[in-house]
Amino acid sequence: MKTQHILSSVILTALVTGTTNLVAKPLVTDYGTATSAYKDAYLTGYFNLDSGNQAQTSYELDLTVDYEKVFTSADRNTKFEFVGEVSRSRGSGSTDKAVSKYQIFGTTATVDNYFQADSNGSFWYGKAEVGSKKGQDDLFSKVTIGIGYGRVTNVTPMARAIRVIEELRKRGNLTSEPKDSSYQTVAKIIAKEDEYRSKYGAEDYEQYWVVAIEKALQDSGTVKDGGNLGTMAILKSYDILVNERIFTRKYGWLVRVGVGAVLTDYNGENGKPALEVNAEYHLPLSNATQFSNKANLIATLKDDNNNYDFKNAMSLTHELSDRIDWENKWVLDYNSFSASNNITSNALSSTFRYYLTNQLDFNTTVKLKSIDDNIDDNGNDDLDKSLFIGITYRLK
Repeated sequence: MKTQHILSSVILTALVTGTTNLVAKPLVTDYGTATSAYKDAYLTGYFNLDSGNQAQTSYELDLTVDYEKVFTSADRNTKFEFVGEVSRSRGSGSTDKAVSKYQIFGTTATVDNYFQADSNGSFWYGKAEVGSKKGQDDLFSKVTIGIGYGRVTNVTPMARAIRVIEELRKRGNLTSEPKDSSYQTVAKIIAKEDEYRSKYGAEDYEQYWVVAIEKALQDSGTVKDGGNLGTMAILKSYDILVNERIFTRKYGWLVRVGVGAVLTDYNGENGKPALEVNAEYHLPLSNATQFSNKANLIATLKDDNNNYDFKNAMSLTHELSDRIDWENKWVLDYNSFSASNNITSNALSSTFRYYLTNQLDFNTTVKLKSIDDNIDDNGNDDLDKSLFIGITYRLK
């Protein structure tokens, strides 16, 4: 009888231990809050210089600014976007002069207003767009209003929480895997970075921010010996949160259908009605891999001169290590014109980014681009193959 009792105790202990060990870290898609804010702002530069066996030194400089800021709450999403490009180049011929160009592809503000708070359902939205090109008569400006369905959630705070806890587990500062609720708590604290900055100031907020994360882990009961994380663990957590770059993770989908008007166009025309349909789909395939797809269809109507533009941008980004990301993109752009030939372009690119710091990365991009405009011998009949080596500076 005593032997049977001992055997039962051993089995029970094994079951309890096994259950504890089966607690697995959550996926980034498990992040359970719709309230967040993030900002992605990058300045990317490419420079090429050729000299020798030509009349003069030739060069090409390209600078691109890509900015996106998103505020998300239970009943509203607000997004600001800006994409611009400046270039300056000079050919190798003795009479070639330096040529500069600029183009603001779009400054866009979009506000989604949900009919029911905390839902992934229907909403109405408003959007305003402004664009500019060198050499054009006027600015491009457009306003749109419409309805939509769905929601895209920023789950980057969970990705950062997983990274911090993963490192603390590796260093032995945590004795076991925290429960999902503890991950959620840490992720929500990370998402409140701007609140801590506003409350404690830009110079001091990080210490209060990291201490709040330590307190959440202490409450989880997983800190070694039930005490503090220790100086080294806190410094490492600070290093991950402040100095490491973790690319933005998104989860969810939405569609929009709207009507609007082109107030001014590059060619001086105005008052053209426009219809638009756009959709987004974002899915982290794992804690290190993000798939995204954005599609946009715009129909601009003007008497017998109707134009249609369809653009689809697909991307797959994988975090190879804490310092290296691999980005792959495919952009399809189809333009249909009543008064001229249709144009289809496809661009495939693959980029390796090595983060020198949280704000600076060295990148190498291979790009293939084809253009079909139904015009022969105009210089774009063949596949365009490019290799770019550049530096990207993260403005924020």
